[in-house]
Amino acid sequence: MTKSNKERVTVMVSGDVQGVGYRAFVRRYALNNALTGYAENTYDGRVEIVAEGDKEDLKHLLVILQKGPTHAKVAAIDTTWGESSELENFFIY
Repeated sequence: MTKSNKERVTVMVSGDVQGVGYRAFVRRYALNNALTGYAENTYDGRVEIVAEGDKEDLKHLLVILQKGPTHAKVAAIDTTWGESSELENFFIY
């Protein structure tokens, strides 16, 4: 069995990121760049993103997450790298 070259990044984004289209922004980017995973609001006002794909594509995603959509104000992103679990599609919860 061949090991996948996909990686996983889990990102917690804080700031003014709920109610501004942040999750939809992330999903559009992910689908356009062959990334899989999900984005969801957390109870404490952050957005959690789990994305899987090529490491270079995931690094570019991190740059995009720093900016966010027009009305977002990103204060910080906390990133954790891990192994892919072969997620499919990209969902918003």
